[in-house]
Amino acid sequence: RNKMNEQEKIEVLSNYAHSAWSGWMKYLFSKSTQNTDGSVTIPKESIDRWTRQMNTAYKDLPESEKASDRKEASEILSVLLTKKEN
Repeated sequence: RNKMNEQEKIEVLSNYAHSAWSGWMKYLFSKSTQNTDGSVTIPKESIDRWTRQMNTAYKDLPESEKASDRKEASEILSVLLTKKEN
């Protein structure tokens, strides 16, 4: 089995981090309103939910929200366990 060295792991995880961030930004913008001046307005309902989530410890989240974090953790684990792509 080919194991990745530390630098390869960093690159694979960096690629994943960028992909996750990019996906989040696409989601955030899809839930927001683009203003004529180019700024974006995030709906109050989203702000309220995300503020609650960011201020809640994982152990205190509802199971549905824990499931989302578990899915993300599984994806990260999968990235670490997959051989480096050429």
